[in-house]
Amino acid sequence: MKQPRTPDDRLLSAAGRQLSAYALMAIAFLIVLMFILNWLAGLTSSSSGMSRFGVDVENNSINAFLRNEPPQMDTMRSTDAISGVVLGHVMEGLLRYDENGELVAGIAERWEQNGTEITYWLRDNARWSNGDPVTAHDFEFAWKKVLEPATASQYSFILYPILNAEKANQGELPVDAVGVRALDDKTLQVTLEAPIAYFDRIVAFVTFLPAQKEFFEQTQGRYGADADKMLYNGPFMMTSWVHGASLRLERNPFYWDPSRAKLDAINFAHMTSDSNTLLNLFKDGQIALTDLTTQMLEEAMFQRWPLERFAEGTVFFTDLNHRPERLTSNFNLRKALQLAQDSDELVNRVIKLPGYLPGISMFPEWVQGVNGLLREEFPPAVHRRNVPLAREHLQKALDELGLERLPPLVLLSGDTPVARLQAEYYQELWRRELGIEIRIDEQTFRQRLDKMSAGDFDLVLSGWGPDYNDGLTFADLYASWNLNNRGRYINPELDAYVRIAQTSLDQVERVRAFGMIQQIVYDDVVHISNYERGYVYSTDPRLKGVVRRVFGAETDYSYAWIEAEAN
Repeated sequence: MKQPRTPDDRLLSAAGRQLSAYALMAIAFLIVLMFILNWLAGLTSSSSGMSRFGVDVENNSINAFLRNEPPQMDTMRSTDAISGVVLGHVMEGLLRYDENGELVAGIAERWEQNGTEITYWLRDNARWSNGDPVTAHDFEFAWKKVLEPATASQYSFILYPILNAEKANQGELPVDAVGVRALDDKTLQVTLEAPIAYFDRIVAFVTFLPAQKEFFEQTQGRYGADADKMLYNGPFMMTSWVHGASLRLERNPFYWDPSRAKLDAINFAHMTSDSNTLLNLFKDGQIALTDLTTQMLEEAMFQRWPLERFAEGTVFFTDLNHRPERLTSNFNLRKALQLAQDSDELVNRVIKLPGYLPGISMFPEWVQGVNGLLREEFPPAVHRRNVPLAREHLQKALDELGLERLPPLVLLSGDTPVARLQAEYYQELWRRELGIEIRIDEQTFRQRLDKMSAGDFDLVLSGWGPDYNDGLTFADLYASWNLNNRGRYINPELDAYVRIAQTSLDQVERVRAFGMIQQIVYDDVVHISNYERGYVYSTDPRLKGVVRRVFGAETDYSYAWIEAEAN
């Protein structure tokens, strides 16, 4: 027998119907969400051929990571190491570095130098990823494009040893006057301003890579902006690029040496520098290699991962803005900042990362002198923290600037864990010791580069890696004509020593110039040395032949292969 419904019964029934409706809506929402997630996963994995395995034996491919999104894949304007890693796999110049770090023939099968004239003979079987031959005209076009003032290439200076290159870049001569000429499709002739001792080493750098004029013009200003906006002549080619998320490289079927690339694909499936993320990805077998921080070492040893160490040859420093309108153009202020800090404390008590060394010079420890290391022949100035003297220099700065107290200084920083530690260390240090307020301007990698180029900073956490195997790759960083001199430091004495290092064939004279540049940078506080970076890292034991290098792509998988049975 049915019981009569009370008002409460009717309310409960209505609530039930409402809950049922909400449940159905929730289920429908979950179904749609799962569909979207699966669709997105398909975009970044299935449709691009990406696997979730760090080492995919079946498909002869690996998953790896990049620390950031590559900011600039246009070889004529690229300046950064992240883009350099990708370019090192997909592009090749006249010369290249092999798996032993030796300079060897690339697109040029042979070359010959006679005084100021160098002739390169290109391989007959060198081709672009669309099947077109790589010609001497491609090199002539790209190099002259770098030197066009409108390109505003920050690396144009590296071509200055070539006849009339500097004048063309300054707009004083047309680029047709530059000493680069394709004699025919397979012969490139380069004329130098004067004989130099290092041109073969710089020609392997990314700014000397070729570009096909017809394809470049078809991209209508978007060359290098997407995977399909480039032609590739290296062992791999980019087949997909999901910006900010992943990119995929596949073996280039037109590369002249088919035996070099043993992997079928390299998936840069993750773009992150977060140590916890990388640890979990490697632990779960989703990436084939990871760099390790101090916090990760305990887990690595517990897991008995194989550990390797690599000193990458890069120096890091706090760069200062020397533009006249900036307070940091004042020498006594810069000296106060320098004297109050201690790079040994920064490295060993703050950063605490394995493989890092305290910064003591603009030249890293590996740079060669005449008969040994540069640092042995020209020892850097010994820096010791001296807070009382730092305060004296600060007072002199205030007097010269007509200020009772400094306004806040802007410290431009990256968004990586190390950059945050470093920025916060300096913020607290200079507040405590000098009473200077530091405002941290944290930016993504690309945004930081843009702000550095615009001079939008008082101080910036920066670094410089070697472009080629010669001390000049560091010595000319603060030359007045170098657009990578982001703080616009100008010193005719330093410029004169750079010119000696550029043009002299006497190694004793060149090394002495390096020593004098090193001293000027310290004495005039052009920058404040922070550290030299190194890595402790682990690699999946099945992946063999990975090259970590100082010159060229820092992490090079183009010689790597998989051993399925490795323990």
